[in-house]
Amino acid sequence: MMSWATLSVFVPTFLFVSLTPGMCMTLAMVLGMTQGVKRTLWMMIGELLGVGLVAAAAGAGVAALMLRQPELFVLFKWVGGAYLGYLGIMMWRSRGRMAIPSELDAGPPASRLQLATQGFVTAVANPKGWAFFMVLLPPFLDSNRPLPGQLSLLIAVILTIEFASMLVYATGGKTLRNVLGKSGNVRLLNRIAGTLMIGVGLWLALG
Repeated sequence: MMSWATLSVFVPTFLFVSLTPGMCMTLAMVLGMTQGVKRTLWMMIGELLGVGLVAAAAGAGVAALMLRQPELFVLFKWVGGAYLGYLGIMMWRSRGRMAIPSELDAGPPASRLQLATQGFVTAVANPKGWAFFMVLLPPFLDSNRPLPGQLSLLIAVILTIEFASMLVYATGGKTLRNVLGKSGNVRLLNRIAGTLMIGVGLWLALG
């Protein structure tokens, strides 16, 4: 399917890229802080579905066609960015289901569908992600070997590394919550998380 020499180059390359702070990693950290690592797994499922879709499309050449339709990305970018920005404002005000609830006013947490949708939209609505995979994947694909097998293996590696990276960031967010939460700084935690979420929204909309 694919040579070990190719994989030995691809794995560290994508590992470095995946661990670099970006929209999805910041989102994982924020939700790890406000929702906990276990509930953040639902966002990760949505994000991994989105990344897998984008990577498969890029490998199959569909990304080039999608990038010729910038109006689709403009719509996704602004709607997705506005939604994340709204969530960030609600977090900053310690309101909404994404915020860390106080013990006296504990509302229902964000639903699994909300979290999964958030991850999926963030992954799919980023044109830089499409362009990145369109540039990254082709050099590792051997035209003399069957494409489906190679692409499936690379996507499996991508999703494994992406999941591990998000888990690291989500755990870091939970650790930050535990450290600051000991002093009762729930409002401070919500403002940190809200500011980061607004940043991700602006990043998505304007990037």
